[in-house]
Amino acid sequence: MSALTDLSIIELGAAIKAKKTSPVEVVKAHYERIKKLNDKVNAYVLLTEDTAMAEAKAAEAEIAKGNYKGPLHGIPIGQKDLVQTKGVRATACSKVLADFVPSEDATVAARWRAAGTIMLGKLNTHEFAYGPTNDSSSFGPARNPWDTTCFSGGSSGGSGAAVALGLAAGATGTDTGGSIRIPAAACGITGLKPTYGRGSRAGIFPLCWTMDHPGPMARSAEDCALLAQPMYGRDPRDVATADRPVPDYSAALKSGVKGLRIGVPSHYFFTAATEEVERAVREAIKVLEGLGAHVEEVTIPDIDHAATAALLIYLAEGTAYHDDWLNDKSELFTEQVRTFLEIGNYVLAKDYLHAQRYRTHLGQQIARLFEKVDVLATPTLPIPAQTIGLQTMKIRGKDASVFGSLIHNTEPFNLTGLPVLSAPCGFSAKSMPISLQITGRPFEEGRVLAVGHAYQGVTDWHKKRPKL
Repeated sequence: MSALTDLSIIELGAAIKAKKTSPVEVVKAHYERIKKLNDKVNAYVLLTEDTAMAEAKAAEAEIAKGNYKGPLHGIPIGQKDLVQTKGVRATACSKVLADFVPSEDATVAARWRAAGTIMLGKLNTHEFAYGPTNDSSSFGPARNPWDTTCFSGGSSGGSGAAVALGLAAGATGTDTGGSIRIPAAACGITGLKPTYGRGSRAGIFPLCWTMDHPGPMARSAEDCALLAQPMYGRDPRDVATADRPVPDYSAALKSGVKGLRIGVPSHYFFTAATEEVERAVREAIKVLEGLGAHVEEVTIPDIDHAATAALLIYLAEGTAYHDDWLNDKSELFTEQVRTFLEIGNYVLAKDYLHAQRYRTHLGQQIARLFEKVDVLATPTLPIPAQTIGLQTMKIRGKDASVFGSLIHNTEPFNLTGLPVLSAPCGFSAKSMPISLQITGRPFEEGRVLAVGHAYQGVTDWHKKRPKL
């Protein structure tokens, strides 16, 4: 058997069920690797080893007695520090919450716990999830395991780095402007942003109430399906969650892509990308076409304003949430995040409303597009991960903002609340991951997972591992 930290969730689950290994052995192996490598990437900001080992022993005893909870029983995971965890410090990687210990779990944490997962610790995040690089954290930046001079992507950068490097089998992420998909793409793993309302936000520190989405980050679409299953569904603690059944995501993986209509936008997503990103993603689309999908070029006429509209909305909503802290504890925020919060004070009500009107308009345009195609395929990021602190770079001979590039392709789908999967599809000339983004109709997480799974069934990009 491969090293336990190299195995996927589905492989670990099968080995635990067959008693070829035990939750105790699995958790021990992960802590050994964390102690060896975490200092290089700064993925974990807090470890819960004593509790995790106790839970592993309890899981082992339950399984021995025949009380097997399912494929996540005994699986070691990390929780983004934005997610509240009962009795365990949750700071959102901000000095504002340096000593905060929640009295109850966030819904997503409680549901994973009930499914049998074992939390290894809390993972680094861009402070209050307010940035795409994870370089503004009170614990220091999370680093990319493919090149530790580069950012891991944000805001769920600790989650991306931990899963890519085998410091956790899976992790939570939250996505407001791309914060699951950006680090998933930057670190070469798979990440799922669900439909808005599919997953509960209860117990997760908000950035933007109308665009926050919780989701799983793992090595494959298959693993994301396993993690998503207990995570989603109606929650009385979050009035925005949809009262509709959650399908069997693992069963949905089997549907494949034969006959599927894939729309490839001719504008916006590729025109902002580097040539090597475009090549890798178009090659990935050819692979899907070779599996029987029908590919056609499509246009989203008014998509150019998506990033501006999204920025206005989360500037306004983010500052509204942090208003009291900004007045009383402004010196405790990192400089970057404090600046964003202060700018939010200058967003006019009419600007916010115009952005929301545009949001509705864009959603209607994409909904009409989904009458003709089943999914959209684009690059997740127009650029690979870059050096920490880099502000601008050349894209096709023109100066471009790194910050703006990171959120360019992801934000339209936070605005529209659609389900999106990011899956690795290649590497840059500097050996940094490149990823494909698959977007589906509302509540069709199963379909985007199936596309990712079909692609990963005939490619091995998701199996590549960084070596530190």
